[in-house]
Amino acid sequence: MIYPTRRAALAVAAGAPLALIAGSVAEPLWAVGLAWAAVLLLLMFVDAMQSAARDGVTLDAVPPLSAAVARPGEARFVARFAGTAPRSLEAALAAGERLGLATRGVTAEIEDGAAEICMAFTPQRRGLVALEALWIRWRGPLGLVWKQKTFALDYNLAVTTDLQWVRDEAVRLFARNALFGAKAQIEIGEGSEFHALRDFQPGMDRRAVDWKQSARHALLLAKEFRTERNHNVVMAMDCGRAMSEPIDGAPRIDRAINGALLLAHACLRSGDRAGLFAFDAAPRLSTGAVGGPSAFGVLQQMADRIDYSTEETNYTLGLSVLAGELQRRSLIVVFTDFTDQTAAQLMIESVGRLVGRHLIMFVVLQDKELGEMIAAEPREPEDVARAVFAGSLRRERELVISRLRRLGVHIVETPAERIGPSVINAYLDLKRKDLL
Repeated sequence: MIYPTRRAALAVAAGAPLALIAGSVAEPLWAVGLAWAAVLLLLMFVDAMQSAARDGVTLDAVPPLSAAVARPGEARFVARFAGTAPRSLEAALAAGERLGLATRGVTAEIEDGAAEICMAFTPQRRGLVALEALWIRWRGPLGLVWKQKTFALDYNLAVTTDLQWVRDEAVRLFARNALFGAKAQIEIGEGSEFHALRDFQPGMDRRAVDWKQSARHALLLAKEFRTERNHNVVMAMDCGRAMSEPIDGAPRIDRAINGALLLAHACLRSGDRAGLFAFDAAPRLSTGAVGGPSAFGVLQQMADRIDYSTEETNYTLGLSVLAGELQRRSLIVVFTDFTDQTAAQLMIESVGRLVGRHLIMFVVLQDKELGEMIAAEPREPEDVARAVFAGSLRRERELVISRLRRLGVHIVETPAERIGPSVINAYLDLKRKDLL
């Protein structure tokens, strides 16, 4: 496709007043306008002939691309010119909205007949994104015409969970406890499994003193315990409508999946078994509690199957099915968000039937937007109404949290960017207190 540039359009428009003035002076001078247009058409033809030919432009094969929710990425394309090449080109990418392109069009410099086109993106949701076509265009030497060529891509890019975030957080949190070599290591902690007696040292818990053995040996001795292993930890993911809404640039469910995978990594590392359970109006996914070297890879693959939903969450059905699947006492970590008071009441009733047998922990994300609405200076009547509504939502949320705490549920309320460390710290705290 060849069409005029803005410079050519302005040049044509500039000739109109000149022709009008010349025609008002003398009628035969009306031909000046026609001559002006003819000259521009000739220049545009010359510009098109001297610019790079469309047939000589090729696009290298699209390299493998990767994309993760809320993580900035970049798609790179290389266009090559045979023979004469312009100094620069403009490019635009046709792709699904889910990819989250920073801008539809970019400008790339051409060096040695090749241009590297970089398209920045930040995906908003998981799933397949079709990269349909890449348009490139370039000007002629006179800047009067555009030449454009379209390349059909037919490339499907899979937007996945941000596993890089999980890896980085895991390395940061567990680097100090890394195992080197293959030497067996006995982990001593505050579990309930007796390991050995040792001399009591200042700073040790006095409750660990074994008074009978101390009296027998005439030496103050304390008990050492091994850290308990093989607990079941199940991450129950609410994937209903409320959890599909975005928070800090990513859907809540994706933030929850990141935290759940990091918690699963910690559980498997400490010798416990981990599992995923997803539900909205009905149960959608259940892996059961798994362990072993390949367990984390299995959980990663299953987490990608958790889809977004527009249905309201049925806590009664979801938690009842989960309770029926668990044959032993487990730690159930529920990632959810409650905005509907009626649904929250049903959730509390369902949780009340679980706390007698299982240990329950709820993970909820702090909503910065609510805080900003409440703290914003009111300048218009709408600001006041917005602040009052946000305040009522926060009070209802705090009421639900307080009722859950009275039931014996452990609550982790955390900013979205801190969900991983907050959940890990809560899990380790429960293990230290021997509550599992």
